[in-house]
Amino acid sequence: MLTGEGDDPYLWLEDLAGVDVSAWVHDRNAETAAALTSDEAFADMRAEIRQVLDSDERITYPGWYGDGFYYNFWRDGAHPRGVWRRTTLDQYRGPDPNWDVLLDVDALAAAEDENWIWSGARMLRPGYHRALISLSRGGADAVVVREFDLQGRAFVVDGFTLPEAKSSVCWIDLDTIYVATDFGPGSQTTSGYPRMVRRWRRGTTLAEATAVHEARSDDIAVYASHDPTPGFERDFVGQFLDFYRTENYLLTETGELTRIPIPEDARWDVHRDWLLVRLRSSWATGGTTYPTGALLAVRFDAFMAGDRELAVLFQPDGQTALSDHHWTRSHLILATLADVKSRLQVLTPGETGWQRKPLAGVPDLDHSRIVATDPENGDDYLLASEGFLQPATLRLGLVSRGAEVLKREPAVFDAEGLTVRQFFATSADGTRVPYFVVGDPDAEDSPTLLTGYGGYEHSLTPCYGGVIGRGWLARGGTYAVANIRGGGEYGPEWHRAALREGRPRSFEDFAAVATDLVTRGITTPTQLGIEGGSNGGLLMGVMLTRYPALFGAVVAHVPLLDLRRYHRLLAGASWMAEYGDPDREADWAYLREFSPYHNIDGDRSYPPVLLITSTRDDRVHPGHARKMAARLREHGHQVAYYENVDGGHGAAANNEQRAFLWTLTLNFLWRKLSGGVVTRPVDGVIQRRGASLAIVASRGRAAARSAQSSA
Repeated sequence: MLTGEGDDPYLWLEDLAGVDVSAWVHDRNAETAAALTSDEAFADMRAEIRQVLDSDERITYPGWYGDGFYYNFWRDGAHPRGVWRRTTLDQYRGPDPNWDVLLDVDALAAAEDENWIWSGARMLRPGYHRALISLSRGGADAVVVREFDLQGRAFVVDGFTLPEAKSSVCWIDLDTIYVATDFGPGSQTTSGYPRMVRRWRRGTTLAEATAVHEARSDDIAVYASHDPTPGFERDFVGQFLDFYRTENYLLTETGELTRIPIPEDARWDVHRDWLLVRLRSSWATGGTTYPTGALLAVRFDAFMAGDRELAVLFQPDGQTALSDHHWTRSHLILATLADVKSRLQVLTPGETGWQRKPLAGVPDLDHSRIVATDPENGDDYLLASEGFLQPATLRLGLVSRGAEVLKREPAVFDAEGLTVRQFFATSADGTRVPYFVVGDPDAEDSPTLLTGYGGYEHSLTPCYGGVIGRGWLARGGTYAVANIRGGGEYGPEWHRAALREGRPRSFEDFAAVATDLVTRGITTPTQLGIEGGSNGGLLMGVMLTRYPALFGAVVAHVPLLDLRRYHRLLAGASWMAEYGDPDREADWAYLREFSPYHNIDGDRSYPPVLLITSTRDDRVHPGHARKMAARLREHGHQVAYYENVDGGHGAAANNEQRAFLWTLTLNFLWRKLSGGVVTRPVDGVIQRRGASLAIVASRGRAAARSAQSSA
């Protein structure tokens, strides 16, 4: 067992560009490709999954900026890098909208001989004729920022431009922006994010930009934002102290900073004259103690003047937690989870307090989420509803009158005979842990894929996954999703239970779900495979090294595995609020007990494992997966390793790469869990446990959501 940094024999694999490292990665990739990708079944399934990812029948989920257009970024077979485009509501309602293409990233990449990957746009408000577009090389978090003219469909000559860095930008007006970026030595935090934010005026150099605010070097990052809402123009600055705590200030026109006196770990936002405060811990103020997980409202100016009479808009109970909230111009939509089932309400402020009612037009059985609102201009909203076996429907709603269907996705796999069931496992400390099971309820001991995450207050909710449906359920497999502690399914307390030294609670929860699946006769340990990414990759590593007898195969994507050095690699220092500081003896004492890299045991039997990462991942260093693979090989365990060059923390930069990696994942698991038999489509039909299951041809949504969040 490794005890720390000094006895790590594979530090050399942390080198991103070394010749020896490149050769090692090349050899591992070649071994994995030869073993897992050379048969016709792989090619057939890869084509099936690519059909799902590139299908023209996916819902073109739009975004709203406030100018009345429906914006969309779209990738398909003809546009693997994608196009940024927009259309009108009348056009969008039709079956074949006339899209106005603003930027073709494939054409741009070809013209500039760059590996550009779209990373988003910040629109100028008001005006809506300029945007600050972020482009990454190969999918990394670091981006190049360039000013774009929407009317001229071209980048602005001598416009605002930033070289590659982990930057953030925000419009103030047409000629001024806030910029936080790498300004040179000393301008970044130990987490690798900007420490300084400046106000940059058009026609001046970046070096001439005026300093606005600075964070400390051991903070995570600095931020600045401008709210251009007419009559409510405000500027805010602050810094992220760690992953969950911030210092926040109102920036006056004279440059003075006024602290916003809310708890450091609270989330907050301001809409017109309202301040919302979402608590991660209890808060005693104004003679009242407000509970963890509550959502509070107060008029912003009154609060800054000392008013502490806060309205409680939401208060959690044992089964219900706040998932999200969205402002329209005059209303607030609350999204809650009750035992991981969505509920939506509308709250309206009035003279006598806040009135509430259910959001009209929300289907009862599907999971529903708000896609977009237009808080500056109206009370419209876009609502998406779906389930594990129910393709998505997109509705356009108005708070005062309900919703109309805009788009429906077709099924991409035959769900006849399949059901969705929810069970509760009992964890080691007696906690009830929910999980979903999707598949044929009459199947016994079927190959089962279990996924989980358990970190950063991120919830795993039901969604229609075309890739999982086509590549797993259609084969006769069962799919399960574990809602373990560390996530946000039951609010901040559910998350806090698995922080730092409490991390083993999430591992125990996942092991309890695995055990419950076997106890119920749904599967067996040899037919139970698991998959997770990022923090979910850490979960997979712990399952491999701590609970190996529970599983038949393990897949970890872009995993975090070395808990002794994670804070020294790329963005790792920003996660210490979640895991702990390995440089503190007390923290390392508990981290070393479950750090997967340090707990590899050559005398224990492990299930086969596949590790997938990306050279361009500048969030979770590929060294985690590389070193884990090397140590597993050293101790004689079955390990396959694949490192994609592109993709960043998503591991794939386009649908071709996504199809390859998902096929690699699913075929690896199926081979290991079904005795090596890999089913193939025959005349459009896959054999499922002795019965035929038709595959719907060439239809589907963009991708199975991996239900993974960044570490």
